[in-house]
Amino acid sequence: MSRGSGKGLSLKDKLDGNELDLSLCDLNEVPVRELAALPKATVLDLSCNNLISLPSDFCSLMHLVKLDLSKNRLQQLPLDFGRLVNLQHLDLLNNRLVTLPVSFAQLKNLKWLDLKDNPLDPVLAKVAGDCLDEKQCKQAAVKVLQHMKAIQSEQDRQRQRKLQAEREMEKKREAEQRAKEALERELRKREKAEEKERRRREYDAQKAAKQEMEKKTKKETVHTRKPASSSRPPQPSRHKPSWSRSVLRVLLFVLFCILCTLAACKLTELQHQPLCISVNTLYEDVVAALQNHKTLQNMLQHNSHQ
Repeated sequence: MSRGSGKGLSLKDKLDGNELDLSLCDLNEVPVRELAALPKATVLDLSCNNLISLPSDFCSLMHLVKLDLSKNRLQQLPLDFGRLVNLQHLDLLNNRLVTLPVSFAQLKNLKWLDLKDNPLDPVLAKVAGDCLDEKQCKQAAVKVLQHMKAIQSEQDRQRQRKLQAEREMEKKREAEQRAKEALERELRKREKAEEKERRRREYDAQKAAKQEMEKKTKKETVHTRKPASSSRPPQPSRHKPSWSRSVLRVLLFVLFCILCTLAACKLTELQHQPLCISVNTLYEDVVAALQNHKTLQNMLQHNSHQ
């Protein structure tokens, strides 16, 4: 059995109909590949070897109907041991098993089971009971399957509860996330509204300041114009300059007429007329009076200097 290329021949040599006896072969591992090449070997005896564990691909031997693993050192079975759905007879006597994989519940065709002389979990040991005869071994198969199905159902329920809890937790996280996002949106909206209100107040303040400045400028302009308007003479007094100008015009006209008359009486043939004689005489008197006035003024000035 230890020769690599001769394993196939050795297994075929040991095959008797549908039974393959590999007991007492001092095996440390199961030749799964060679066994898979013998689908006719539905009854397999691996008892009285040194097997500590079974490889995971051992569960691919789904053609097995009867399996004897007694008197080995197996500490556990593969997790997917339940894939051996055609298994009807299983002998695990005198190993080191404490528990069975949950997939054991899938061995729906199992009719016979022996778990004696294993350090089984107390609950499992009580369920399995003794396998001292055919009846007890059949009862052990039924009870252990029911027990493992119950464990599987409980695990399924726990898994469902865990999934439900995870889904609820996920929903809660999503709800919290949505609430957080809604709060953030509300805060952004509020900040935007506050910013808009602040800018509106600034605009109103600037507009009010501008209007106040315009009012102040208008008021200063009005105050500046008032003295000019107050310095103007009252409306009725406007007639005084016009009256003065009229009088002045009249006097100038009279003076012009006098000069014209005087010139006519002095320079023309009219000087011998009675009117001109009177005018000339008046003129000479006025000139004489002015000269006397001037002489008197000079005398007064002379006396004042002395």
